[in-house]
Amino acid sequence: MAAMSNSYAQPILRTADLSECLRVVERLLRIADLRDLEVDFEVLISSAHVLTPLLKLFPDAEWWAEGGRSGSSAKGDDPLTHLPVRLRSWAAPVEDVGPFLDALGGSPATVRWDFMGWPEAPEVGLGAGGARGAFVTLCVNVRDLELEEPATDHTVFVHVKQIEAERAPWLAGQVGQQVIGDLVMAPY
Repeated sequence: MAAMSNSYAQPILRTADLSECLRVVERLLRIADLRDLEVDFEVLISSAHVLTPLLKLFPDAEWWAEGGRSGSSAKGDDPLTHLPVRLRSWAAPVEDVGPFLDALGGSPATVRWDFMGWPEAPEVGLGAGGARGAFVTLCVNVRDLELEEPATDHTVFVHVKQIEAERAPWLAGQVGQQVIGDLVMAPY
């Protein structure tokens, strides 16, 4: 059995301007190897007016009740009767990003772009990076990847392999940013 390893993420932008975050994400994606590009979504939902459009957007999403309570999509439960819930959708098309963001209201959420790899970074002695550790995450209304620190602003994280930690500040520099926090292990 092969061991799975998590990516490591480092924040490079924090702002209340969601459109600025999306512009930085777009610039990062322009330098990435976008073969096999897909997007993962996760959100903490406390109200029906957020849950209903997200269930329409992601009818097969996984969800489970928060706070140690029972209730989940795996059991076939009705999520409206188990709020608050955590909803996760994997391997979605990029076109779902806009509708997802429009439906959030103030809910804490993450959007993670998953792709084939990062480019060669000769200035820091790194060749092209492979798919493991090649992600960009936008944290919306939250400061952390686990959705535990609600915020009124948004944060962009670049993900790298732990042994290639120097790639994160290099990537930030490629898009006119700099790292603004510690390198942390991503939850998945």
